[in-house]
This record gives sequence, C-alpha cells and structure tokens, in this order.
Amino acid sequence: MKSSALKTCLLTMPGLAMATSVYPNSEQRPNIIIILSDDQGNADAGFQRSPATISTPAIDNIAKSGVVFTNGYASGYVSSPTRAGLLTGRYQQRFGFYTASDSRQGLPLNEITLADMLQKEGYRTGIFGKWHLGIEAAYHPLKRGFQDFYGFMGHGGHDYYNFSCQEEKNYECIMRNYTPVNDEGYLTDILAKEACSFIDVNVSKKIPFFLYLPFNAVHTPLQAPEEDIKRFNTGDRNRDIQLAMIYRMDLAIGKVMNTLKEKGVYKNTIIFFLSDNGGAKASNANNLPLRDFKQSVYEGGLRVPFIMSWPSKLKPSVCNEPVMSFDILPTICSALNIKLPTDRVYDGKDMIPAIKGKLKEPLHENLFWDCNNIIWAVREGNWKLVYNKKAALELYDIEKDNIESVNLASQFPDRVADMKATYEKWRSEMKSPMGDSKKGGNKNKTSSISLI
Repeated sequence: MKSSALKTCLLTMPGLAMATSVYPNSEQRPNIIIILSDDQGNADAGFQRSPATISTPAIDNIAKSGVVFTNGYASGYVSSPTRAGLLTGRYQQRFGFYTASDSRQGLPLNEITLADMLQKEGYRTGIFGKWHLGIEAAYHPLKRGFQDFYGFMGHGGHDYYNFSCQEEKNYECIMRNYTPVNDEGYLTDILAKEACSFIDVNVSKKIPFFLYLPFNAVHTPLQAPEEDIKRFNTGDRNRDIQLAMIYRMDLAIGKVMNTLKEKGVYKNTIIFFLSDNGGAKASNANNLPLRDFKQSVYEGGLRVPFIMSWPSKLKPSVCNEPVMSFDILPTICSALNIKLPTDRVYDGKDMIPAIKGKLKEPLHENLFWDCNNIIWAVREGNWKLVYNKKAALELYDIEKDNIESVNLASQFPDRVADMKATYEKWRSEMKSPMGDSKKGGNKNKTSSISLI
C-alpha cells in the first residue's frame, strides 16, 4: 500500500529482534492480552481525538504507553467476521466467513487459532466474554485452543444483568467452561473480575498466559448502572447510557491493567486494544468525523481505535501505516519466534517493522473488505474504492478526504477499473460463503456497476 505513512511510524525499540527472539524459559516469555470492545465508536476513546470528546483514562493510559495506529482497521464490517480474522491471522473470506450469520455455522474446524498456537508453546489460554464463532459443541472455545472460558457463545449482544437462559438456546447462557452459571452483577464488571483472577492464578504459577478479553460492551442492549448514567447529561438518554457503558468498560480495563502491575508483569505483557468494527448507530456511537457506522464499508464502519503496548520493548509512538486486525496474530508469533504453518496463506503481517519505520514497501499493498458481495471496498495506498448498496462504485483519496465526502470516480476511471480488477482477482481466491447466501451468494455482481 503506497503511502506517506511509511515515513511516520517511528520509535526506538531497545533489544527487540523480532525474527530471532528466543525465550529460554517460560518466566521470560511475554504474556499476551487482546482486549476487544464491541461496537465502540472511533471517537469514543479519549486518545482518538484532540481535544478528547470522551474520558477513558484506562484506555488512554494504554495508548500513552504504547503505539497508536491512526489507520487501524477491523477486517469485518460487523462483529463475527472480524473475530474470525483476528484469531486466524487470515482474511476470514478465505474460509467462507463473510457475515454475522456465518457465526451460526462457526469458525471452520480446520482453521488454526492463535490460542491453538500459544497453547502449544506452553501458554495458558483463556477467553472471558463474547465468543461469537460457533454455537454448537464442536465450536466451543475449549475445543479451539482455549483452556479457560467464561462468557457466552453468541450471538450479538447479551443482557448485562440477566444471566438466565433457556435450555434450547444454551448459546445465550453465561458459561464457565461447559457449565451454565447464574451469577449476579453487571456483566462487564464480572468479565474483568474473571480476567484478573486468570492473571493472578497464572502469575503465581509462573505460567505465561494468553488472555483474550472480548467484552460485549458497548453492544446493545443499552444498560448501565444508574449511578454511572447520572454522570452524563447530553440531552439524549440513550447517548448517556452509551457513555456510561464505555465508562464502566474503561473501569474494567483499568482493573486488568492494575492487576498486571500489582503482579509485576505489566512491563513484559504485550497488550492489544481495538474494537471489532465501527461504532453502531443503534447504540448512539460516535464515529465523527468519519462517515457512517457499523454494517458499512465507509471508514466509520471499519476504522477503529487500535493500540499495541509492550512497555519493556516499545516506546510510545504513533504509526500511520494502515494495519488490520488480522495483523495481530503474525505480530505476536514474530515476537515469540513462532513459525506460522506453511500449509495455508496468512494475510496478516508483522507490524513491528511498520512501528519502527523500517518498511521498504507498504505493509499491505491492498486491504479488502467484502460482505458477501452486498457491499465491498478495497484500499490501495491513499485510494479507497467502495462498492455501495446502490451497486455503484465510489473512489476516495483517504489521506486528503478521510470523511469520504468527494467521490472522484468520474475523474479517475482508469484507477477505478484497475482497483475493481484487483478486488475481483482477490475475490476469486476466496472461498464461497458458508452461511446464508440468499442476499448475494458467491456471484460476482460487479459486472454492471455504475460510477456515481
């Protein structure tokens, strides 16, 4: 991806040699944490805007101590596809995972997850929160590389107070491993408590851990403690609740960070924070000035808060190189000197060279999004081509116009044609959709596209 961003990812990383990192014993290996928020708006984190439009001190502290990716993207325009790409390091479309409905079928069993890899390396692997990658027993997290699970299988949101469930819908149950539980409290708080306990246990045993913390916050339903809601007075009750949910999630993240510090492992823990897609209109999220919301391939549906922190190795910096959520897996594997399997394509890339400003070429020549041909987009350098819901193509210069307000398609028809051909070639290499394909199937509908 040709971009001036190559010149702006700069920091010093003393002692970091990613390709040759060797950890002679488990005590020296870094712990891994991925914190995934749900439907959080691009502007709904303090570090994302100056001046800040919201206060999120715990998230902001991660940003202050780490690397902020200004062009950080989710690989999906909705939740489940992004999670599939995140845990596999691959375009989820390679295994037919295009839409949220594909989560009902589940992450294909022949896909290797990050948890599979890390467990093999001696890490204790735990997930606390929303799975959303299969509801049948064969797709349970404990069969996909995780050793500890507290949360729910899917879909979408979950009540933050009511943990009861119907037997015929056991995927809605809050479960500890395979057993439904009926705890009391606010779900965001409980997930943080479970995560902190997981850290405590494994540090005491001197076992390196992989903690995956996919909050269901701030996904609907809009629910928060009343005392938190009263902190806000925007004139919009729903927005006040959304802000209270973010506030509560930030407190939860702060507890996790404090536990790391109390146990003396904070500096040698690799931490990622990001959202699974752009903020949702239904939950009054704020993506401004970016265009649109979740379920869209405009920037507001794809560009997300995105941070990497590793205090013992990374100094605070800003990286403008475009990165995607599936880059996290290869970055972790590179840091741990784990070789990726050679029997499949990995689309994700190690982000460390981008962070160090040592790229000799773009990290990604192109980035693609595809929602089963209903809408799609491709970014190439500063250019982004969008196939919209009206079956028309739009072209934007993202560096000059990140709000996607000036459609340049009619001015650059050759570029449109080239990028469309690039997308079609990529799409031909992807697998047919495995879920509900009634709205688009695997037929390429771009032959009759118009320019608007």
